[in-house]
Amino acid sequence: MKEVGVDLKESKIKNIVCQVYPGSIGEEAGIEVGDKLIAINGHHIEDIIEYKYCLAEEYLEVEIEKQAGDTWILEIEKGYDEDLGIEFDNPILTHMRSCQNKCIFCFIDQLPKGMRDSLYFKDDDSRLSFLHGNYITLTNMREEDINKIIQYRISPINVSVHTTNGQLRKKMLNNPFADNILDILQRLVKNDIVVNCQIVLCPDVNDGEELDNTLRDLAKLGTGVESVAVVPVGITRYREGLANIKAFNRESSTKVIEQISRWQKHFIKSKKTHFVYISDEFYILSGLPFPAVEEYEGFPQLENGVGIVAKLEKEFLNYLSKLPEGIRITKKATIATGTLAQAFIEGLAKRLEQRVEGLTLKVIGVENQFFGGYVSVAGLLTGEDIARALKGTDLGDVVLIPESMLKSGEEVFLDDYTLKGLQEELGVRVVVSPVDGKRLIQRILYK
Repeated sequence: MKEVGVDLKESKIKNIVCQVYPGSIGEEAGIEVGDKLIAINGHHIEDIIEYKYCLAEEYLEVEIEKQAGDTWILEIEKGYDEDLGIEFDNPILTHMRSCQNKCIFCFIDQLPKGMRDSLYFKDDDSRLSFLHGNYITLTNMREEDINKIIQYRISPINVSVHTTNGQLRKKMLNNPFADNILDILQRLVKNDIVVNCQIVLCPDVNDGEELDNTLRDLAKLGTGVESVAVVPVGITRYREGLANIKAFNRESSTKVIEQISRWQKHFIKSKKTHFVYISDEFYILSGLPFPAVEEYEGFPQLENGVGIVAKLEKEFLNYLSKLPEGIRITKKATIATGTLAQAFIEGLAKRLEQRVEGLTLKVIGVENQFFGGYVSVAGLLTGEDIARALKGTDLGDVVLIPESMLKSGEEVFLDDYTLKGLQEELGVRVVVSPVDGKRLIQRILYK
């Protein structure tokens, strides 16, 4: 689940400029906040993809409607890769297309009531796939949408495949039109659109032989499919009236890793790439060691939780080795994380304590009571759960949390609990750290 901060309702007035950066081409041309963008080089701008496509030209005639109602035609000469330096009130310039599927594994359908409206919105929009990395099913698109992806070179895009078995996909997505996924993918890659795929794996549904068939089908599409991520289904305690789906455990996670490892060896020989990558959750649940950093091949599926642990560990140990000898600091700090990653973070904390004299670190794995079920990742923890787990404990001088716990660009948790409110309740500073090993050490030592 990824929140992008887009207004869910279509604005009656589109393309309204909300920001003009100082010194930008837009400012020099006379564009102001409140102006309305009409067209570029005679092409009416309907959404953000068309806007970015038209910006590729080095000579622009930009039609602007001023707040007073008069129309300006601005003649602009710019470099190929230069932007106008303006932003719009609605980031995609039109309404966001919602998903009409009722997927048996949908996390949004498992949310409790009373959360902010944006969390209940299911997006399935190719523009958000291109701009924000969101995954789309391609089932909520019209023929003109597919044509626009090809025409405007919307690449790469991220596609939720889950299975290439058409009949099974219709059942999993609860959509009678979900069975043509291979046809659409073939059309996209034939037109040089790069695709990254996602498979949300559900035990006894699309795993086992079905997973083999899906990987085989996707591999046949050639280099147009760049990577495939396999992630476990997420299950909360709010599944009343929903399909009965089992969660992965140690045994079933081990089987998935063994199965995909065989495929990776096959793809290394046939495609010179691992091609398919396994979510970190599978390794943690199984207790098996993580692959070497090099095996993630540049982390093409990092946003899917694939390789985060390996990347963080490498960054952490590399920076740790560069710390000066004899470093001393008198400090006690607490690191809050999800129960899934607790043991891993504890291992890193011990390594840092051994290197830095006078440093005491405590790692607390916060149980997710808000969502319950089998949700144990740090990114889905709420402020309420963090406060409950940490309150009344000796937290030392500072508490550190990963930025994945907060809404993108804001100091707000999923339950609208604020970072300031958490600090006040705990009575200690709370420092946010990027999910980066070097920066984690820096935050621990110097913040």
